[in-house]
Amino acid sequence: MLSDLRIALRQLIKTPGFAATALATLALCIGANLAIYAVVDAILLKSLPFGDPGRLVTIYNCYPGAGVNRAAASIPNYFDRRNAVKAFSSIALYQDGSTLVGGSQSPSRVSLGRVTPEFFSTLGVPLAMGTAFTDSELTYGPDAEAILTDGFWHSHFAADPNVIGRTFLNDGYPTKVIGVLPRSFHYLSSKAEFYRPASHDLSDRQPMNRHSNNYDMVARLAPDVTLAQAQAQMDSFNAVQAKSDPFGQIVKGAGYHTIVAPLREDHVRDVKPTLTLLQSGGLFLLLIGAVNLANLLLIRASARSKEVAVRQALGASGARIARGVLGETLLLALCGGLLGVLLGAFAIRLFGTLGINQLPLGAFVSLDSRVVFVALAGSLLVGLLLAAPVIWFSRHSNLAHGLHSEGRSGTSGRAAQRLRHGFIVAQIALAFVLLAGSGLLGLSLKRVLDSPVGFRPENVLTGRVGLPWGGYKETPGRLAFVERLLPAIRSIPGVTKVAINTDMPFSGNVNDSAVAIEGRPPGPGDSLRAHYVKSVTADYWAAMGIPLLRGRLLEDGDNHRKPTVCVVDQAFAERYWPGADPLGRRIESAQGPTFESDKAETIVGVVGNAKQMERSEGSDHGTVYLPYSVFGSPSFYLVVKTQIPAQAVAPMIQRTISGLDPVLAVDDLRTMQGRIDDSLVGRRSPAILAGIFAALALLLAGIGTYGVLAYAVSRRRREIGVRMALGALPQQVLAQFLGSGAVLLGIGVAIGALGAWGTGRAMQGMLFQVGTFPLGVLAATTAVMALVVFLSMFLPSSRAARINPVDALRDE
Repeated sequence: MLSDLRIALRQLIKTPGFAATALATLALCIGANLAIYAVVDAILLKSLPFGDPGRLVTIYNCYPGAGVNRAAASIPNYFDRRNAVKAFSSIALYQDGSTLVGGSQSPSRVSLGRVTPEFFSTLGVPLAMGTAFTDSELTYGPDAEAILTDGFWHSHFAADPNVIGRTFLNDGYPTKVIGVLPRSFHYLSSKAEFYRPASHDLSDRQPMNRHSNNYDMVARLAPDVTLAQAQAQMDSFNAVQAKSDPFGQIVKGAGYHTIVAPLREDHVRDVKPTLTLLQSGGLFLLLIGAVNLANLLLIRASARSKEVAVRQALGASGARIARGVLGETLLLALCGGLLGVLLGAFAIRLFGTLGINQLPLGAFVSLDSRVVFVALAGSLLVGLLLAAPVIWFSRHSNLAHGLHSEGRSGTSGRAAQRLRHGFIVAQIALAFVLLAGSGLLGLSLKRVLDSPVGFRPENVLTGRVGLPWGGYKETPGRLAFVERLLPAIRSIPGVTKVAINTDMPFSGNVNDSAVAIEGRPPGPGDSLRAHYVKSVTADYWAAMGIPLLRGRLLEDGDNHRKPTVCVVDQAFAERYWPGADPLGRRIESAQGPTFESDKAETIVGVVGNAKQMERSEGSDHGTVYLPYSVFGSPSFYLVVKTQIPAQAVAPMIQRTISGLDPVLAVDDLRTMQGRIDDSLVGRRSPAILAGIFAALALLLAGIGTYGVLAYAVSRRRREIGVRMALGALPQQVLAQFLGSGAVLLGIGVAIGALGAWGTGRAMQGMLFQVGTFPLGVLAATTAVMALVVFLSMFLPSSRAARINPVDALRDE
């Protein structure tokens, strides 16, 4: 075999054009597949770094009748379920958050996780040092404790081995370190740098708060319990509990139920179809490249048929010939695979610019030994498959015809020609499917981009501010700070409007809440409807460019007036009072889900609809805007409208906030347009990658078509010369070769159209306002495919038409 590899290497060196084409094709196809596989492996395949991760599940609530198909769990859910549902050996809660760390000299905002005591044991992760939280720490108390990640331990405590018992300032309070996590620990896509207990008031455990959902629930299945059994026990538990639920009839009308789902599969549920599509596109590209190489190898084998015939005449066995072919294809595949690994490593780095790290578990995408092994193993498999048609051709070649190098081929030659033509048809069909899929994704992305968001994001800067619990325990103190903050930032040169919003659009942090309407209690079988509910200050709509349609906007004085007033959007008003005036109507959104007159808000204005989560969402969800004082949240977003480029005022905003309170910091400073753009990563990145795959597929299909027709022209040079000597016109020769190529194109497009229709059906869940196969996409795909293939056919066909019959016959 080593001897065969040396011979194969010499043969490839003698034909640098073929070798370069083959290696480039393999490197592109394998590199693209390796890069996509690295993402798929990190997000969909690689085991989570927990003990027996297959036993971990997530538990969430659903209220489909209220328009909420997925809601988190609550504090009462945790205490109700953790001992009563025997299907789970342990249950824990998790909540993402952020907090200020450090004193007045250098405060910084970092991410933290709030967890219940069993969280790490549920995951099967032992602490590297220290002890876990206990139940006594779940209620608010004077002492604050934390468990650090390895990174936070190194960055803030210089990896002090005696860190247990040391303290650091967190939200203005001394916080004692009681534990450190292992270096390898990370919880899904969380960026938490340390963990605190999920502390709460004892009143939060009451049944009336059972549907105040704001925690992720994770559980470990008990030994020998299946997912189906756990789901059945959860359903039975809910049925029993509904009898004592204060809101049992209301949530029953909303279709309340609980889902038990595998932790990993649930975490990546939204991105899985996209990654599956991209990996399929990569495999299609690899298949096109393999077909292209098979054609090139068959052409090369035909050109070397005399050499093979001489070797056979001198006694070379079929196995010896086959071994030589296999050595050449394996050498090509291995070298192409190594180049593909280098190209794939570059592509993985490039993915970072496309926002891959924003996907669930996307921060852990890397080129590791496991991915490289799969790539090289796949390369060798491609080499084996490429050898098969060449070995078949060599074994079925006619020895006598092979020794006459210019002899007309017999049956085996016609069979090889049909095989090459079949490969061309396959290339065209596969490329058509990739191009059509890319067109569908591109059209879907365009329609998302064309969908209005309901506000004007130009020159709007946003950033998050969190008030530490230590200095801002009560709403009056927070409101007093906000009333100092807004005029201070408004005085910055270039700033025209400034407001705050507790739930910023396109931030991923939007509150869904049931809203009760005065005089419209839910009837039997009816359901409350969940709407976006947020607190804002008076200039919010002016800063965002959301129009006032009726009534008035909120004013600064509304933070101090009773009864409370609110503003709703057009979708909310049309849902409950179609064709009627909503002004003066009363709703109850701050507490819900039942209407209580003393907590009601009176509608004083109606504004335009504004999208909150993504551009592709519907405009009928409905939003309620309340004065900031209703919730008095310690965490909120600044919304700053400027006359100059928004990022230019960011340093001045930070200095202004530090001047008001040295322990405060503003983070997540981004333009509003940047937030909108980031929300499109799940649509933009697949469209770009699919476009790259389609372009490569077109290139390979063009090369393959050109190679086959160019070889046909060279093999039929004498025949063409004879025909032209007998009176055939150049345009007739040109038409003949173009016609044969057009037949291949027509068959390939017809097969590809069927594949594209199936692809469109499979992609429906990922597309926005795009049908299974729009005629425009079909026409554009056919036109582009025809252009590329006809260009590839025209060059060898025109060469055939220019053959001089005298020169052709003299060559013979």
